[in-house]
Amino acid sequence: MEPFVAELAQVEVEYGGGSLALGPIDLGLAPGQITALVGPSGCGKSTALRLLAGLEAPTRGGVRRTAGRGETSVVFQAPTLAPWLSALDNVALPLELSGLPRATARDRAEAALGRVGLAAATNARPAQLSGGMAMRVSLARALVTEPRLLLLDEPFAALDEITRRSLADDVLRLWAETRPAIIFVTHSVEEAVYMASRVVVFSRGPGKIAGELTVAGPAPRPEGFRTTEAFRATVEAVSRVLAKGMEMAP
Repeated sequence: MEPFVAELAQVEVEYGGGSLALGPIDLGLAPGQITALVGPSGCGKSTALRLLAGLEAPTRGGVRRTAGRGETSVVFQAPTLAPWLSALDNVALPLELSGLPRATARDRAEAALGRVGLAAATNARPAQLSGGMAMRVSLARALVTEPRLLLLDEPFAALDEITRRSLADDVLRLWAETRPAIIFVTHSVEEAVYMASRVVVFSRGPGKIAGELTVAGPAPRPEGFRTTEAFRATVEAVSRVLAKGMEMAP
């Protein structure tokens, strides 16, 4: 069996004054698996994501990552695009920084923008893009390197419901092309169940894992998936575990 792409082992995180923010938790990401993290505000979901991304170190415990340099991409809630660069140049940037020739990087960036439906917006600056378009540019930039590990930290939180649903389908369609392992942090139980094959529920802070559920069904999701009995039942099951997690002693 192929090893985890990334793994947290008995991890704890403390911040100033010895206050425990997360843990202990164990969490492994299998290759190609989409895992959603849900839980109340302040439970450590985003902290867990930063640990898996290598952006933060644990106070105790171990973080193991088999994805090497250039094989991990992160998309945050804000698009974090360089405002002085075009959409094309923003997407090409990680390829150019890795040493790829500029012409090759731009060709791959143009193809990536086409895959997220922005072939006509290559020359637009971030200020000229809607929130949904800017997030699509961020997704194109994250996926242009064909990462083994993709980490999404509430990327749709600031968007309207129709745009959120459209982008969820975009992510699943793009995932099907190269099948990276994905961690998706969200406050929305329905969004978690729609996006993931596995939902990990955190308790209130300091976050521990209150439960884990498997989501049955094909990915990308077929039309009408949200209205199926299996989807609704899984949403209710996750909600029950989340409610219990809210009651867990810190």
